[in-house]
Amino acid sequence: MKAVILNASAWMIVPFMDAFAKYLSSSMDVLQITWARYFFTVLFALFIMLIFDRKSLVWSKKPLLQLIRGLIFVFSTYLFFYAISEISLPKALTLAFVAPICVTAMSPFFLNEKVGLRRWTAVSMGFIGTLIVIRPGFIEINLATLAALGNGICYGFYLIITRKLSSSDNSLLTLLFAGTVGTIVMTFFMPGVWIQPSNSQWIMMALIGFIAAIAHLFIILSLKFADASKLAPLGYTEIITNILLSYYIFNELPDNWTYLGLFIIVLCGLYISRREYYLSKLYIGK
Repeated sequence: MKAVILNASAWMIVPFMDAFAKYLSSSMDVLQITWARYFFTVLFALFIMLIFDRKSLVWSKKPLLQLIRGLIFVFSTYLFFYAISEISLPKALTLAFVAPICVTAMSPFFLNEKVGLRRWTAVSMGFIGTLIVIRPGFIEINLATLAALGNGICYGFYLIITRKLSSSDNSLLTLLFAGTVGTIVMTFFMPGVWIQPSNSQWIMMALIGFIAAIAHLFIILSLKFADASKLAPLGYTEIITNILLSYYIFNELPDNWTYLGLFIIVLCGLYISRREYYLSKLYIGK
């Protein structure tokens, strides 16, 4: 039960970060918001590690892989923040939910994992769900929609690299490394876009980084009590808070086609997660 509460709580607070980012995007460049997300995450991650886990403050065993992961993650974050600055939170998140499906599609090539017919069918159905949300040929496909989809694909690569690092580097170290890479990269763009934030904007920028760090910490703690495969479906609980915040703060709700696409994508993601859990147990049993 502890694992479920911690993991679900992590995913359900993430939309608050997205809501702050969307609100700030009306008066601040998305590049600056992305910088704030990583800069303050590094501060909070360092604080957490100094208080709770000083042993994690070591050099990575796979620094190049950490660097690549960090670069992909910061680009993924920028794409999502740009997307929500232009389209609704639920639509952007629905398209981002293709990430686990992308992981399954790419795992034979990058993780040397065998994917059977059932999971390939689920992957295909998941992309059909994506097409229902985008509806090419029926509505205009804008850059923000493509950015949200690109975020999901990039996040898929991020998850694959995270799997590769899970056996070598501590999760908190990985969080700190990604935050540092993101901060350094985004700092190069700041001279051209920086505006002096007001006190309230500084608070919201700090909260974006704080929520990101706390959510990651909750996920790490949840994995101490249960396997990742069991907790993976809880990631979809994020859509609940996402839709509520979208409605009450921005007066935006998904249309029926987005709901249909969301249903298909989540259903396929849940099936893939359940199938992978079953196959892992079967493999262990042998």
